[in-house]
Amino acid sequence: MTTNTMTIADRYAAEQAQTEHDHHVPTAGAMTNHILANLHISIVKFHQVRWSVKGPLAVSVRALLNDYIATYRRQFDALGELLLDEGEIVSTTTKEFHDYNMLQEGGDKKYFAAEDQIDELVHDADTHNLFIDRAIKLAEKEERPALASFLTDLRGTNNHIIRELQALLGKDARDGLDEEDDDDDDD
Repeated sequence: MTTNTMTIADRYAAEQAQTEHDHHVPTAGAMTNHILANLHISIVKFHQVRWSVKGPLAVSVRALLNDYIATYRRQFDALGELLLDEGEIVSTTTKEFHDYNMLQEGGDKKYFAAEDQIDELVHDADTHNLFIDRAIKLAEKEERPALASFLTDLRGTNNHIIRELQALLGKDARDGLDEEDDDDDDD
């Protein structure tokens, strides 16, 4: 049995240094920690909308969000385990989730019209997909097929969430998303 001579503070400092390095490289593990943080924040945002949405869409939205919360919780736990299986550092603190999250929160958003709350969730899932796509490419480059496969399934889940939420708004799956991407290319 090997005795670890590093102190707890030394071990945590080494972890933080490795995490900082991995986020600047970037690696599949680092990119996947952004996805983990986005899942965590999305669960919170789903609750905010579920608890505050009003109007004719409220019942439908609440039913969908119950499913999405359960799905994202399962994916959050499974993705954390997979990162550990891959020998990666996993975010474990609220501060890390806050730092690595790429979604916008706000207490005022609970007062938005139902359609605006739903539209924001659509854009959140689309933002997720940007990080998922990057992480899939990195996982493939790093020859991590299990991670790439999981992330591909997660991408499919987000596509389904986008389509269902867009349908509530009377839109097709990519309405208002791809056009924005095309407009960004003109700048």
